[in-house]
Amino acid sequence: MTFTTSPFAAPQRAGHMYTKVSLDTAIAAASPHRLVAMLFEGLFESMAQARGAIRGGDVAAKGRAIGKAVSILEEGLKGGLNLVEGGTLAKDLNDLYVYAIMRLTEANLHSDEQRIEECIRILKPLKEAWDAIGPQVEAQAQAQPQSQPQRQI
Repeated sequence: MTFTTSPFAAPQRAGHMYTKVSLDTAIAAASPHRLVAMLFEGLFESMAQARGAIRGGDVAAKGRAIGKAVSILEEGLKGGLNLVEGGTLAKDLNDLYVYAIMRLTEANLHSDEQRIEECIRILKPLKEAWDAIGPQVEAQAQAQPQSQPQRQI
């Protein structure tokens, strides 16, 4: 018997598909607050993976992890800001995300773990604050009639 691919490829694909379906389901059921929390979780996981890849000398994994972190910042967190109605807070968050994107890009170019650690330090208080307001946001959402859409910054 000759395999053109690994005999274990099918179970790996099945596991990947299960994970994707599970994530898609979680996203579909998540509140706007929870979606942002999930973005932060993915961002911090990607930065941790990038640090590990730098330590292990795995250039490809470092690039993938930093690329994912930058995408989360650019398309998810920064892209979700309402710069028209969000006022100074939205502008400040935008500037913070732009700075973090720049530092992560530099970290990728120079395999610099310190720049990733800087991004973790500057974004961690924001993630912690977002997590801290979660119970309050969920309580408000349950108290509101379902017909009113919730707004994010």
